[in-house]
Amino acid sequence: MTEQERVTVNDPCGPVNNGMGSQYVFYSVGADWMIRKGVEPLRIVREDRVRLADRFVPPVGYRVAADRLEKPGSLVLLEAPPGSGRRAAAIMLLHELGEDGGADEEGARFEELPATDKDKDEDKVPLAPGEGERFLLDLSGIADEEAYAKAQRRMAVRRSQVQEAGAHMVVVLPSGMEHAHAPELEPHTVKLGRPRGIAVVTRYLRMDRMNFRPADLRGADLQRLYDRSPMRELARLAGLVKAARDSRRFGADFTGWLDQAMHAVTDRAGEVGRQVATVRTAPERALLLATAVFEEARADTVYEVWHDLMRTVRHEEEATTELARTDFGERLAALGIERDSAGRLRFGQLAYADAVRTYFWANFPGTRDDLRDWIGHAAGLRGLTTDDRMNVVVRFGEQSLSVGRPDHLFDLVVRWAGRTTGASCDPRALAALELGLSHEEFGGWFRRRMYECATSGPLPDGLVRVLTTACVQSLGATHPDQAMVRLHYLAVRKGEAAREAGKALLDLAGRDRRLYRLLIDRVRNRTRREPRGAEPHLRLLTELLMSDRAPDPPPWPDLFLGWGTVFSQPPTELWSPLVSSWLNAVAGDSTREIALSVMVGAAHGRTAALHRLYAVACNWAGSARHPSRAAVAAHFWQHIDHAQYARTESTERAGAGPRTAEEAR
Repeated sequence: MTEQERVTVNDPCGPVNNGMGSQYVFYSVGADWMIRKGVEPLRIVREDRVRLADRFVPPVGYRVAADRLEKPGSLVLLEAPPGSGRRAAAIMLLHELGEDGGADEEGARFEELPATDKDKDEDKVPLAPGEGERFLLDLSGIADEEAYAKAQRRMAVRRSQVQEAGAHMVVVLPSGMEHAHAPELEPHTVKLGRPRGIAVVTRYLRMDRMNFRPADLRGADLQRLYDRSPMRELARLAGLVKAARDSRRFGADFTGWLDQAMHAVTDRAGEVGRQVATVRTAPERALLLATAVFEEARADTVYEVWHDLMRTVRHEEEATTELARTDFGERLAALGIERDSAGRLRFGQLAYADAVRTYFWANFPGTRDDLRDWIGHAAGLRGLTTDDRMNVVVRFGEQSLSVGRPDHLFDLVVRWAGRTTGASCDPRALAALELGLSHEEFGGWFRRRMYECATSGPLPDGLVRVLTTACVQSLGATHPDQAMVRLHYLAVRKGEAAREAGKALLDLAGRDRRLYRLLIDRVRNRTRREPRGAEPHLRLLTELLMSDRAPDPPPWPDLFLGWGTVFSQPPTELWSPLVSSWLNAVAGDSTREIALSVMVGAAHGRTAALHRLYAVACNWAGSARHPSRAAVAAHFWQHIDHAQYARTESTERAGAGPRTAEEAR
């Protein structure tokens, strides 16, 4: 992927206490990334957890929960009001278990479990926890008693698995459902209080290297925010202060920046409502919205997308010539839109564009389909830079998700990816999909849509590439088992994009011994269930079983089962590279000599398969005359001869057995 296609966010900023904020690791989207609303991140990869730890303020009761969680096989249930940072507390409890022992550096599993059956697809992968592994189960989104009862039954099964394995699990309980808690879970429940709001804001500002005095953070208006606002809003306030400083448009002192941030979080919605009420014509409202969505783009580009929006909503073009109308600059000035020295448009007030977008999506629901189609076209205009495009994708995505329309975002993923030519991965489609996957409420919805696509009929190569990359970059970090399932379906298709999916699948499995074993079992089962379509699965299995793909030390029992599947059916041309790779491995490392007997054992009972192995070894030994090759081949032949002798002897004994009762006596 080129530099233009993927730019990393240098220092994304998100709320500290509820797992919210900009924990997306894909595109640079400008200085106001940290002040987004309506997008609930799900990602809990280590880099995000480390950043969260720097900004985390432990709530009341946190230490009690941490002490209970230390014991292997422990379960902790967190009961806390919404907005108190309960999800972030759960993440930090699990994260800190790995810090002193270095578990993270060794690749200890940290995974979020699906809250409901809807998050699962039909290819269910067993939990199978290991010692020291950590699991998060967030049930805070459950709102009815029936769903909560089902979730508690599933939790009970997982609890026993976690306890038996010596793993750790933290569960975030739903608010307002205390009466429905199962009595046996009460001993594991810890009640968390609300962190001090001023401590949260102070921590964020200090991490952003903000110079201020403690007295600057006191005041009646601020105290009301500290006491009542969700943690995400307090973190947003701190992010806005940083945005005001970094913009260099709102003075040079902390007091001025804080004042701008306070107005942004308390007054902007009302200001936008009043402005829209006074702007009655469709062109002016369209220009207001176009600038809000494409803020920081060049004026000529905003002019183009403005007219594109009016065509999309079917506004009739004015009959008079453009020279007879109000000029573009005058229209901008009347709406409070500024044009900077570089010709880029922006609003004069901090976070005003965000409030405009929120207002239009919330108050003009009948236009949402048109807005989707408009963005689908306008985000591809040639006048946009890479950052402009990513800004638009994120802004549209967060608004669609905030009003409960994830389908609009996924529609654009399919549209953009399907139009891609060549071997590239459309960055807009990838950004949109990763945004959806990282959403706390709709992440499961996007995972299901990915599954439906992967298991459907023919797909454009561009969409296969986007799904593959999202599995690698997003799903593989948060839900590796589900990433494996989707990549497997993509990998057994035809075409170059499918081969890329296969490589991504093998790389994913190669990084984790558990996934490696799971994938062997999964592909073996596919070959048995679909004998007529087994060849692509067998080819994938063969690559997976190559010596350079196996973990170190190799999982011999799993390799035995995998080799047995390959050796039990055609095509036999797959055997030669597979067997040769292990003969090479043994020639280079005598500690892997057990591979010879395991391979022969996998073909035991099949004379034709043993003969084929013998022939492969002959060709391998003769291809490069070297003493080490001759010795390895000779040893391999001994194992084959022994297996053939044992089979012959067994057959003879069976054939020589008594045939009648008389002979038996």
